[in-house]
Amino acid sequence: MKIGLAVENFAPLSAPPDMDRIVAYARRAEELGYGSLWAWDHIFLGSRQPFPFLESLTTLTVLAGATESAELGTGVLVLPVRTPAVLAKTTATLDIVSGGRLTLGVAAGWYEREFEACGVPFKRRGRVFEENLELLKGFWSGEPVSGESAGQAFRNAVMLPQPARRPRPRLLVGGYVDAVLRRAGQLADGWLTYFYGAEEFRRSWAKVRGFAEEAGRDPDALANMAQLALCIDDSFEAGDRRARAFIDDYFDLPPWSDATAESAIRGTPEQCAEQLAAQAEAGVQHVCLVPHRYEMDQVERFAKEVRPLLAGVGVEAPS
Repeated sequence: MKIGLAVENFAPLSAPPDMDRIVAYARRAEELGYGSLWAWDHIFLGSRQPFPFLESLTTLTVLAGATESAELGTGVLVLPVRTPAVLAKTTATLDIVSGGRLTLGVAAGWYEREFEACGVPFKRRGRVFEENLELLKGFWSGEPVSGESAGQAFRNAVMLPQPARRPRPRLLVGGYVDAVLRRAGQLADGWLTYFYGAEEFRRSWAKVRGFAEEAGRDPDALANMAQLALCIDDSFEAGDRRARAFIDDYFDLPPWSDATAESAIRGTPEQCAEQLAAQAEAGVQHVCLVPHRYEMDQVERFAKEVRPLLAGVGVEAPS
């Protein structure tokens, strides 16, 4: 199991994101051996209050120049609100700039106001997602692409240069319902999820693998990533209390999903290690930790106090 970190490119209204702080955080994370850095993505968001957001791909491009080896990912980019040709060019450039370190997590989205503001029909987002996904893969190939985008037909469009990673950057589909899990298993390189407990992850991952088999694909070739809040404290009760307050302040938990504050990795270092071992046993390959309020103390403590306890459960050693 690989261990990465979310970066604070979005935050509550009371504490807007700061790029200098994000860069310092990312550099220190790489020094401590975290293998990946993940940016959140929305253009507009805030079902209860508006969230300040630094655009995800711009944030990752800055981090590509500030780091050397960490994988750079979106968790997740709202694909239907992006023009596929422009997205293909932007992400190919980011992959080249980073030396082939991009993993693109994509999803169909859920915040209707965002679609309205971007001029994309909300009720067609699933179909637009699949169309954009196929166009994105086609543009990355460097071969002529014909199709339709935003109602406009085009023929034999060739985009060069290609991304640095071959055959292309890895694509993970994020989401919860069966239609999304089918896309992850049949149209992409795997699945990523958000605040799932170990048993909830196990059930949905089994579905993703089953959908892959239905399509004649090798389920063992698929990848996954789980985003999980982290709060190391002196006791489970203290960590649980702080983790729940953090999640409530920063995140919306979709009511149609199995995402829950119960999934947080919290408590003493030993308890955190036990909870992560359960995630690994459930099939999680890559964890993106979301440390309590993005505090560097949490980042440092995990590297020094929790990760050594995971050596026996297949957690990747820091490079």
